[in-house]
Amino acid sequence: MNVLARLPESYEAIRLEAETFANSLEAMSVEADASNDVHPGVLQAVRDSGLIRYTVPAEYGGAFEKVDPFAVCLIREELMKVCSHADSLFALQGIGSFAISVAGSSAMKDEWLPRVATGEVLAGLALTEPVAGSDLKSIVTTARQDGDSIVIDGHKSFISNAGAAGYYTVLAKEGDLGLSAFLVPADTPGLSTRPAPELIAPHVLGDVLLDSVTIPASSRIGEPGKGLAPVLATLAVFRISVAGAAVGLAQRALEEATRHARSREQFGRPLLRLGPVAGLLADSWADVASTRLLTYQAAQLAQEDPQRHLEHSSLAKLAATEACSRVVDRCVQVMGRWGLIHDSRIERCYRQARAMRIYEGASEVLRLGIARELGSEVS
Repeated sequence: MNVLARLPESYEAIRLEAETFANSLEAMSVEADASNDVHPGVLQAVRDSGLIRYTVPAEYGGAFEKVDPFAVCLIREELMKVCSHADSLFALQGIGSFAISVAGSSAMKDEWLPRVATGEVLAGLALTEPVAGSDLKSIVTTARQDGDSIVIDGHKSFISNAGAAGYYTVLAKEGDLGLSAFLVPADTPGLSTRPAPELIAPHVLGDVLLDSVTIPASSRIGEPGKGLAPVLATLAVFRISVAGAAVGLAQRALEEATRHARSREQFGRPLLRLGPVAGLLADSWADVASTRLLTYQAAQLAQEDPQRHLEHSSLAKLAATEACSRVVDRCVQVMGRWGLIHDSRIERCYRQARAMRIYEGASEVLRLGIARELGSEVS
């Protein structure tokens, strides 16, 4: 099914490495994907795989001089086919550490990034708040300077890896300066976590509460009031990887439905030879193949300059996640009652696909940015 998207030899090797590892998780995947806590077996397997090295720069134990969006995209595509829990653990190491990679001090990088690269420490990115989702400028968490210290107060909600992360990259409003980013170790006094409401697709998720959390001023990531820049840099590199994960999930659903349609007979013939079913599968293959091509092209553009091509990454994320939902819905329909069995592969795909249209850029918000870019490009 990948014949249209041939990869350079070095990237095909990365894809095969990820595919082999992902397939080794099959036996653990149902239990892990149903867990709201870090699954010890999957976490250890992800650590042992060495794949996390693709989420940090080579200087700190990574695979490439700079984090390669295309490599991350390919790995997430393979992981999501088998185990969304592993995909999340892998991706969050980069999402939670990239601000440090691009804007952290040398001491900060030396202390944290090698431990992120091995999985010794799990990373967390604390942006969202009860009143601030897509609109980050409405953040109300505050940071104030007190001598050589920074004092942070606020409430972050729906934070991935909350309660499991060793540190959080926290975005807070620093007086009239604007939004600043800070590295806050999880064991800092005043920082606590609590579970978030359970989602339809279980995920390690919770709220991070910051009650007069006091950290050294050296914990600031980048310049005062310039914290949005490393956050946008993170999105520029990792948003495209969500598209890769969506392509992988859609392909897995299509494979499951195709196997069912080939073996299940009704009206004296396999479902695959019944016109309406064949149409659903053909349309799904077209969605998977076309969004994979768009995703790979956008990821290769992101290799050159992630922020310059952020709208292309947004375009791929929008197209791939929307297509994934269509594909999975069709595949459930093809499988009939077997598509509704709780915790079956196809039912898990159905629940996992829905969330992808919301996180790391809701489809409606992405459309606004994409339309603006279109307006600027058309003469």
